[in-house]
Amino acid sequence: MREASMPSVKSMPPVSVHHVGVQTADLDNSISWYQEFFGCTVSWTLDTFSALTHSRLPGIERLAELRYGDVRFHHIGVKSGAAERSPAEANQFQHVCFAVGSPTELEAWRSRWLELYACGRWTFAVPERATDIDVDKDGVRSFYALDPNGLEYEFTYVPDGPR
Repeated sequence: MREASMPSVKSMPPVSVHHVGVQTADLDNSISWYQEFFGCTVSWTLDTFSALTHSRLPGIERLAELRYGDVRFHHIGVKSGAAERSPAEANQFQHVCFAVGSPTELEAWRSRWLELYACGRWTFAVPERATDIDVDKDGVRSFYALDPNGLEYEFTYVPDGPR
């Protein structure tokens, strides 16, 4: 039973995603890869943080915002070893999914990822190739790939239909 003072979800204002936080022990490697893969530009950087930020992000040294269109990535550079978490604290978002407009665009993103992975210019925390493109029973096509920090991204094409 809902408490009388708690607002209903219908009365809440809408929200939108402002940015995706990317924690890394190798900020320059991460920024370089996002610039090359997505074509991101650095919007701003920061190297002075509040006590609250230091308590939530132990070891933070620098932060940089990268943009690709309307998507923002906040790259959080931490001292090496500071990113280590206990298994109970290690659960983060499982993946972030980007929608593309066609199967051809999906193939292009996967090819781009494979090309950059194979060139050897970046160090990957988890040396794993992008998956093949999977097609489900509704015709939704997706592939998964890890960034240099081991964070998983899904790229998907959803044809017209019930989804």
